[in-house]
Amino acid sequence: MSSIPPLRRRTGSVSAEVAAHLERLIIDGTLRAGDRLPPERELATSLNVSRSSLREAMFELESKKLVDRKQGSGSTVAAFPVGATELHDNLADLDTELAYATELRDLVEPRIAQLAAQRAVESNLLSLHDVIERSDESLSPEESMALDIEFHTLLAHSAQNPLLVTLCAMTTAWTRRTRVLSHRTPLGRRVSLHGHMEILRAVDANDGPSAAAAMEQHLREVREISSPH
Repeated sequence: MSSIPPLRRRTGSVSAEVAAHLERLIIDGTLRAGDRLPPERELATSLNVSRSSLREAMFELESKKLVDRKQGSGSTVAAFPVGATELHDNLADLDTELAYATELRDLVEPRIAQLAAQRAVESNLLSLHDVIERSDESLSPEESMALDIEFHTLLAHSAQNPLLVTLCAMTTAWTRRTRVLSHRTPLGRRVSLHGHMEILRAVDANDGPSAAAAMEQHLREVREISSPH
């Protein structure tokens, strides 16, 4: 039975806050595929929310295919959908060069941002804002890069398409070296955070074209920071 960290309450919908909290734990690996969640009564008590709010949150996570719920056996963290798993396995076998991965990222991530602006629900927005609040140029390169990856992963989940989540995960792995370079200095960390803030501003406004444009600009700026001088 997995242990769930405390919920940091804000002022929005309680069910959305619970969904955002659990989704982030799944995305950052605190909760892994196959982990069994505590019974609803116990989980609601530990998070200090009503069972009805928790139930709404669980329905949302189930609709996002992040948890599996079965009557009588409780809830578990879901594995990748079959299609996404097959895509992941097939792509993992490729001898991928960085230039190809960067080109794929340039094609995929603006579309992810556009769809996120059109499809993100309240819990997605809460999670994205939480990452921004925890980001700062004074963080270590490792901490900053971890939050960078978390932001892009959450954005992909906001697009509500598991295959795009898989593509995002693959390009993240393939471009890790350039990501390390982009976070090595305070300037690089500042540029990365500014790009994320511009993307989120467009997502908040449900402005798909602006979100795509902000992502394109962000990727250009990151490449410039990462290139050797």
